[in-house]
Amino acid sequence: MTGFPQGFDPAAIGAKVAEGGLDEIENLLPEEWREQVRAFPLAAVAVGVGIGIWLGLKKSDDVIAAGTALISAAVMGNVAQVMENMRE
Repeated sequence: MTGFPQGFDPAAIGAKVAEGGLDEIENLLPEEWREQVRAFPLAAVAVGVGIGIWLGLKKSDDVIAAGTALISAAVMGNVAQVMENMRE
C-alpha cells in the first residue's frame, strides 16, 4: 500500500506520460476540471502549489520514485530510438 487514494498509481501515470509525451498530462484531468482551470487560473496555480508542497512533505519518497521512473523511461525510449536510427 503506497498511501495514495485507491485507483491512483503514480508509476502508471509516469509511464503513460513517458510514452505520450507532455501532451498526455493535459488528458489526465477530466474536462470539468479543465474548464475550472480556464475560469480560475490563479486559484488553480495556488491549488497546484499547495498539492506540491503537501506531496513534498508527506509523499516525498513516492514522488521521487515516480519521477525517477518517468525519467528512466524517457531516457530508455530515447536510447532505443537512437539505436534504431543507427541500424538504418
